[in-house]
Amino acid sequence: MNGSRFSVTMDAADPQAQGEFWSLALGYEREAPPTPHATWEEALTAWVLPPERWNDANAIVDPDGIGPRVFIQKVSEPKVVKNRVHLDVRVSTDRMNKDHGLMSERADELVAAGATRLAVFDDPSIGYWIVMADPEGNEFCIV
Repeated sequence: MNGSRFSVTMDAADPQAQGEFWSLALGYEREAPPTPHATWEEALTAWVLPPERWNDANAIVDPDGIGPRVFIQKVSEPKVVKNRVHLDVRVSTDRMNKDHGLMSERADELVAAGATRLAVFDDPSIGYWIVMADPEGNEFCIV
């Protein structure tokens, strides 16, 4: 086996809203409903899932099929501590010579979508990055 495919799973209070935010941040799209269903509403209705449970989970995928699937599951408890794992939203492929203006523009776009800018780091030995929080407070970096 060449490698294992994997998913990233996030806990959220609102999986639908988190999916919309992370679709924008990552250039992903909502995962298509399973065959033979044309829409998620059709699938959830066919599965006899009550409408109040339709936002229990969400999944987004890389439209090119390269990146991992992101599964977002509803949880009742709020986030209370720093993430042990976080996502990096890559703007530049060059670790040491990053376009700070382009990174700042991306941060501004995500702030407009509900994120919060937490800190900016510029360390000559390891580079430049922007620490952000998504709409539910999960930390991520723009690199």
